Amino acid sequence: MVVPELRPWRAVRPRLARITEAVRPRLARAVEATGPRVARLARAASPQVTRITRVKTWQYTAGAATAGLALAAGVVTAAGPWDSGQRTAERDRAAAAGQPGGASHGGSGRGGANGTGPRPAPSAASVLTGLGGVTAAGLPDREALADVLDPLLASGALGGRRSAAVVDVATGTRLYATGADQALTPASTTKIATAVAALSALGADHRLDTRAVYEPDTEELILVGGGDPTLTADRDAEGRASLRTLAARTAAALEKRDVRAVTLSYDTTLYAGDDLHPIGVNDNIARVTALMADEARTDGSTSGPAPRHADPAAEATRTFADLLAAEGIETTPPGPSKATGRAQTLATVSSPPLSALVERMLTHSDNDLAEALARHTALATGERADFAGAGRAVERRLKKLGLPTRGAVIKDGSGLNRDGRLTAALLTRLLTEAADPARPELRATLTGLPVAGFTGTLTGRYGDGAAGLVRAKTGTLTGVNALAGTVVDASGRVLAFAFLGSDTTDPVAAQTALDRAATALAECGCG
Repeated sequence: MVVPELRPWRAVRPRLARITEAVRPRLARAVEATGPRVARLARAASPQVTRITRVKTWQYTAGAATAGLALAAGVVTAAGPWDSGQRTAERDRAAAAGQPGGASHGGSGRGGANGTGPRPAPSAASVLTGLGGVTAAGLPDREALADVLDPLLASGALGGRRSAAVVDVATGTRLYATGADQALTPASTTKIATAVAALSALGADHRLDTRAVYEPDTEELILVGGGDPTLTADRDAEGRASLRTLAARTAAALEKRDVRAVTLSYDTTLYAGDDLHPIGVNDNIARVTALMADEARTDGSTSGPAPRHADPAAEATRTFADLLAAEGIETTPPGPSKATGRAQTLATVSSPPLSALVERMLTHSDNDLAEALARHTALATGERADFAGAGRAVERRLKKLGLPTRGAVIKDGSGLNRDGRLTAALLTRLLTEAADPARPELRATLTGLPVAGFTGTLTGRYGDGAAGLVRAKTGTLTGVNALAGTVVDASGRVLAFAFLGSDTTDPVAAQTALDRAATALAECGCG
C-alpha cells in the first residue's frame, strides 16, 4: 500500500506522447458527440462555467496538445462544475506546475477558516474523456464484450472466487456480469462506498472543525478534536487545517483576557468505542481518534504505511502546547477532558471541503481519512461513532440511495477489515450513481479515483497499457485483489467496472490480470 510521490513532468512526457497517439481517435469521437450537451450545460450553468475557465488545463496537456485542446473544448465543460470551485475540471498534474503530489495537496482553491485555499490532490490527466456519461457511439455488444473478458477473468491468478460487472455510465445498462451478485471481500474498494455515503450524508462542502475552547471557571484550555486527520503541524499547511494557526489565534484570544498560563487538556469524545482497528497496531492506520495531527505519522511522510504515535491525541496536544509556548502561553502537561456547555470557543480551524477529503482518500487509499469519514457519516445519521456504528451508517445510507445492498457488509470505512463484503454489482452502481448529473454532490467519488499511469495508487501501473484511460480504486489484502472504476473504451463510451478476486495466491499476478482486463475494456469498441 506504499504510494509513491508523483514524478516530475519530464518523466511523464514520453508516456503522454504515446498515450496521445492511442487516444486521439476516441477523443475526437467523444468530443464530436458532446457538442449539443455542452451547449445545454453551458446555458444552464453559466456561473459555474465561469469558475471552470480558471483551471489551467493546458499546462497538464502540453505534451498532448491535440487531446487536451479537444477535451478543453468539449468534454471537460460537459462534465460540469464540482464543489464550488474546489475541483472545477480535470486538474493539471501537480508536476506541471512544479509542485509535488501527496498529502500536501497541490493546486489552489477557495480559502477556508485558515485563510488559505485548500489544495486538492493532483487529479486526472486531461487525456481522459468526461465522466458525465457522454456517449460517442452505440452500446457495446454484450456477446462481443463477453468474448473479450471471459478468458481474462477466468485466469487462475484471480483466485477461486470472483465477482465482475461492467455497466454503461450514460444509461446504467449492465453490459457484462459474472458472479456480479456474489459478495466478496472488497479490500480498499470499500472506500468507494464510504465516499458515496459520506458525500450524500454530509454534502460536498462540509468541513471538519478543530477548536480551542476555554473554561473560565477552571482556567482550563481544551483542544477539542473534530475528527480531522489532515490537521497539520507543518509550517506550510497548504490548505489543510493548521495547528500553528490555531495556536496563534488561541494565544491572541487568551492575551485579550489577560491570561498567560492555563491548564491544558484535550477532548476526543466526538468518537466512541475502541480506537484500535481490528487489524491491531499497523503502519497502515493510526488509532482512530477524533484528534490527531498529520495522521499521527512519526516519520514526516504524507501517504502510505508509516510508524504512528501510540497516543495521537496526546501527541497532537503536546505539539499544540509547544506552539502556545512559542506565543508566550504557559501550559501544564496535557491530559484528557471534556468541554462543558459553558466553554468559550477561542479559535477554530477547518479542513478542506469534504469533496477534497474524499478525493485525497481515494487517490492515495488513505485509511485514516476513510475511517474518519465513516464516523462522520455515523454522526450525521444518528449512529454511534464507532466501528460498528460507522458500518451501519454507510450501509443504511446506501440503502436510502436505492442501491443494491443485498449481501453487502460494511465493517469499517477503509476496507482493512477482512470481514467486509461487497458485490461487483453494488460497486458499479455506486460509480454510476456518482456520475449521475442529478447528484453533483457525489462527483468527488469519480474525480478522486487514481488515474492509470499518473496518480495515486495507479502511478506505477499501465505503463504499456491503458494509461490515462482507466481510473480506478485498487483493493489489496492477503488473498484478495480488486479493481473498480471507470474506463473509456475505443468508441469513446465511459464504462464503469468492478473486478474482485478472492483466494488469490500471487498478488503480482492477480494485479496483472486485473490490469489486463481493464486494458481490454479500453481497447474494445465491441460494437
